[in-house]
Amino acid sequence: MPDNQSYHMSPAEFRKLGHEMVDWIARYMTQVEEYPVLSQVKPGDVRAQLPDHAPEQGESFDSMLRDVQQIIMPGITHWQSPNFFAYFPANVSGPSILGEMLSASLGVQGMLWTTSPACSELETHVLDWLVEMLDLPAHFKSDSTGGGVIQHTASDATLCALLAARERTTNFQTNHTGVTQKFIAYTSTQVHSSMEKAMRIAGLGSDNLRLIEVDENFAMKPAALQTAVEADRAAGHTPCFVCATVGTTSSNAMDPLGEIGPIAEKENLWLHVDAAMSGTAALCPEFRFIHDGLEYADSYCFNPHKWMFTNFDCDCFYTRDRAALIRTLSVLPEYLRNQATESGAVIDYRDWHIPLGRRFRALKLWFVIRHYGVQGLRHHIREHVQLAQEFASWVEADPAFELAAPVPLNLVCFRHVAGDAMNQHIMETLNTSGKLFFTHTKLNDKFALRFAIGQLNTQRKHVVRAWELIKEVSTQSRGL
Repeated sequence: MPDNQSYHMSPAEFRKLGHEMVDWIARYMTQVEEYPVLSQVKPGDVRAQLPDHAPEQGESFDSMLRDVQQIIMPGITHWQSPNFFAYFPANVSGPSILGEMLSASLGVQGMLWTTSPACSELETHVLDWLVEMLDLPAHFKSDSTGGGVIQHTASDATLCALLAARERTTNFQTNHTGVTQKFIAYTSTQVHSSMEKAMRIAGLGSDNLRLIEVDENFAMKPAALQTAVEADRAAGHTPCFVCATVGTTSSNAMDPLGEIGPIAEKENLWLHVDAAMSGTAALCPEFRFIHDGLEYADSYCFNPHKWMFTNFDCDCFYTRDRAALIRTLSVLPEYLRNQATESGAVIDYRDWHIPLGRRFRALKLWFVIRHYGVQGLRHHIREHVQLAQEFASWVEADPAFELAAPVPLNLVCFRHVAGDAMNQHIMETLNTSGKLFFTHTKLNDKFALRFAIGQLNTQRKHVVRAWELIKEVSTQSRGL
């Protein structure tokens, strides 16, 4: 190979192909509603169309885009469709995409302040903005003993909080000795599965996770929590952690922080509050009731990558005591030592989460907040909540359907009164049709349909059409 030969893409070529890619993305954003929401492929269909071996010679960008259209797109479930009502939203917006592009082009490895000061300082600043935007307790700001950091997901946040709780309980000895006692954590029966996974990863064991019973609204019973803690102490165990949820995945239930908090404080339990999807609602003053009692929390997280128009991954995790978190997670080898770190005047976010390396995620969040402004974000959150409340009113007014849980925000859990078979048939019929996509849960041992409204492009006409289709399938399926 000649000395001057290069296989790299030149800046000029990148500029040309980059415009083509942006045009493709813009077309997709305008055409996404035309695709079946749920992918129609069968297991193995995508791989069957891919060559067995990697290409020996480089291929053209045109051929790549052609395969994207012909092979990849049929295997995509379109989370950005306005007819996507499943799980919770995972929104992408224009400013978020542009911020992600910039982050990718800079290629920052933000493990230390010194490896890119802007990466760390912008993150600190934007996380402080969000404390004010959501009216979170002041101890979560960086000018206090606490602060915020962007994690991958709420699962990572839960794990970090649990590890810090474990270490605080033993005066930071478990990191050195390993787990030598029976640590107990508490949460409700409605908690996200990531809590059990965190117990396993932290070495505490899923058998030591106590699932506290819930009330008629599927929220944790504080009295039951107190009873469980007392029983474990009497048995010689070490209670250390409680996770409360603001908006459970199953039904959007709100655990009573104002009653759980004093118990955690009295029993010296680390209180972590998971508000993964619902936390965004607190941008609007009228929805801040969801955070009543948050002043008791040792840590808190919510996901802008769900309902705040910022693409995955972006979880905002706050701690009251950053020293406890850093002491739990920090390991400083010689090759990472530097003057800025030694001065104590900077934040090295590598000490705030599990991995050493980290992307410049704050850019996309910064772009989103600056593009929409607080006013714009509030407008769309209120619109989604209003649509969900209207959908719930249609359910209540139809004798063939009933609500399965309260509807505090943008998730409606409902069911057809004919029973589980009918509800499963409605969901599977519509999901396989490609016209919309929604999911289910079990509440009081009954099959319930989950209808989450929060996708960036969803308008009233899409919600109206979805309700019409649900009623149409149920009418055609009488007798199930």
